[in-house]
Amino acid sequence: MAWDERVVVRDGVRLVCRDWGGDGPAVLLLHGLAGQAGEWDATAALLSPRYRVVALDQRGHGASGQRPEDVSRAAYVADVVAVADELGLGAPVVVGQSLGGHTAFLTAAAHPEAVRGVVLVEAGAGEPDPSVPVQLGAWLRSWPVPFRSREVAVQYFGGGLLGEGWAGGLQERDGGWWPRFDPEVLVRSLAELGRRSFVAEWERVGCPALLVLARSSFIPAQEYDTMLRLRPSTVSVCVPDTGHDLHLQRPETVAALVADFVDGLPDSP
Repeated sequence: MAWDERVVVRDGVRLVCRDWGGDGPAVLLLHGLAGQAGEWDATAALLSPRYRVVALDQRGHGASGQRPEDVSRAAYVADVVAVADELGLGAPVVVGQSLGGHTAFLTAAAHPEAVRGVVLVEAGAGEPDPSVPVQLGAWLRSWPVPFRSREVAVQYFGGGLLGEGWAGGLQERDGGWWPRFDPEVLVRSLAELGRRSFVAEWERVGCPALLVLARSSFIPAQEYDTMLRLRPSTVSVCVPDTGHDLHLQRPETVAALVADFVDGLPDSP
């Protein structure tokens, strides 16, 4: 099953989606920092025969507007609500990896009527950490761009499915392969994570939630412990032999977990 490109414009920012169609319950997929909608292709292809699946290039990423003025957490949340409304998704299950998972639960907390459930893949709600924007900014700026070829990029990002997933976010121009984002914009989008906690928002999430952890998780164990203590009804699953980008490493496992979660939800949000 192929996808169609859909465009939603909110507050002057162009938001590009991969719409896989389908008539079942709606699932909206959100990538992480420096990612893009295409990294969900394998998962979406597995889900789309049974569900209405849409993957969003979030603002500042992929084919969406790369230099939006507003990169606050609230702006990302408002984008999710606008996309769901414009594309007729009703109250979707929002599935997000890393920063996309953070957006997913913030959306559920701020707009409980607009989200049926959330799946957080390697995403947490920890205390503020001023080192996060600094460290991730240094990592983004360290990429040896432009890459000479796509193959070089695949190897740089670890090879295999992981490398292919990250290289899929590059574009070829001017004789090389470049990221489809401005590192400085993405660093600004992390600023709030360094300044304040989002634990209170996590505690306000009223819909069902699933946490999907990697065996070698990026999120501290005590952070997940706090999340589960605050919301005891939350289901948590750990996927063996995986790292932070487990949705690239094990798309079939993630698709199966999402399907089981969606199928187990009550009929109304």
